Amino acid sequence: MKMKCPVCGKLFDAENNQWMPFCSKNCKIIDLWNWVHEKYSIKVEEIDEEININEEDKDDKIDSLWRNRKNGQ
Repeated sequence: MKMKCPVCGKLFDAENNQWMPFCSKNCKIIDLWNWVHEKYSIKVEEIDEEININEEDKDDKIDSLWRNRKNGQ
């Protein structure tokens, strides 16, 4: 089966290739280099800190109520 290398675009035989999904060791190293030097990125949705703080406060209140009830208060 022929595949296209994601780095150089060369078509190569995928069945007998130890560097999959790359065509060669060189392309594999280039890809690693690009990740290390932040040439690639993964989009991440930003989290609203205020929402997280409110949820943590709510969880703390529930834990406190549970402890009080458990201790007979």
